[in-house]
Amino acid sequence: MADDKDESTQTEEPTAKRQQEARARGQVPLSREVNSWLVLLAATLGLVNFADDMMRSGRQIVRYFLEKPHMIAVEADTLPGFILDVLLSAAVVVGPVILAIVVASVASTIVQVGWLFSPESIKPSFEKLSPLKGLNRLFSVASLVEFAKGLLKLAIVGTACYLVTAPGFDSLPLFVLREPEAAMAILGGLSQKLLVATVAVLTLIAAADVAYQRIRLNKELRMSRSEIRDEVKDQEGDPMVKAKLRQIRHERSRRRMMQAVPKADVVITNPTHYAVALKYERDTMDAPVLVAKGVDAVALRIRELATENDVPIVENPPLARALHATVEIDEEIEPEHYKAVAEIISYVLKLRGDGRAAAGDAPKS
Repeated sequence: MADDKDESTQTEEPTAKRQQEARARGQVPLSREVNSWLVLLAATLGLVNFADDMMRSGRQIVRYFLEKPHMIAVEADTLPGFILDVLLSAAVVVGPVILAIVVASVASTIVQVGWLFSPESIKPSFEKLSPLKGLNRLFSVASLVEFAKGLLKLAIVGTACYLVTAPGFDSLPLFVLREPEAAMAILGGLSQKLLVATVAVLTLIAAADVAYQRIRLNKELRMSRSEIRDEVKDQEGDPMVKAKLRQIRHERSRRRMMQAVPKADVVITNPTHYAVALKYERDTMDAPVLVAKGVDAVALRIRELATENDVPIVENPPLARALHATVEIDEEIEPEHYKAVAEIISYVLKLRGDGRAAAGDAPKS
């Protein structure tokens, strides 16, 4: 986020679009404490499950060095092979725990933010090489908070480890007198206690840090009202432009509607406030179609066009209001209006001297 933002204006919660853009940049609430917790948890579970096998194998390796040092070949041609064998044996001993730690380290990120690949976060930037920027980051509030968190975590974990190991302090002077196997067993048990205590403390620390990271990121992503308005404009278009487009569409629709009035069969009026124009062709239409409608000034213009083009005008206020409210332009009238409209169309046909006007000319139901 930009450092020169006025935080006093960032009062609004980040929008979904703002959060998606931040995620694409790799700006996610990632807690390092969760990583430490999962790694130690994996190590602890690995030691608890494989401790006996590890101690047994470890004792065998240590015993070989303590009991048979004279049998170790230290010649230049055999020493590398011997070292390789020892390393492989040690890898077999600690391999399960190391594998668990690697899996936990990878899983910690996936658990927190899911699958995420952000090329922008790894893109080279000269700002990252700037000493001034580096000093600003080093002595920023976030860095100081992380430093304080590290000291607090160290103090809490150290206290927990002390409380776990304190009961055994009296026996430490006798530790060097014990047999190697007994000493290794004691070390193994003590290691497990230390890990369990550390994991327990880190569980609480990780939970608190996850909440802190989410709150911190949410604060960084907060938006001002002007930013939200700009985002709405980008997504939905400028309201003034949209209003202008709606006006243009409305004018074009009205123009097409007025062009249909001279071809209508009848105009039904209120008589002055409402006007609807209907057209009905028995061979192609199941019911009359409303081709124009309007109130006040638009209704007056419809009546004027009807008069200019010899389209019959019939006054029927209830029917005019009902048709205006329930039927849209270029739609057929509703069945409940069939009878009233059929009577009007039949009347209009009679006025024109059309001898075919009869009950059979009513709209089809």
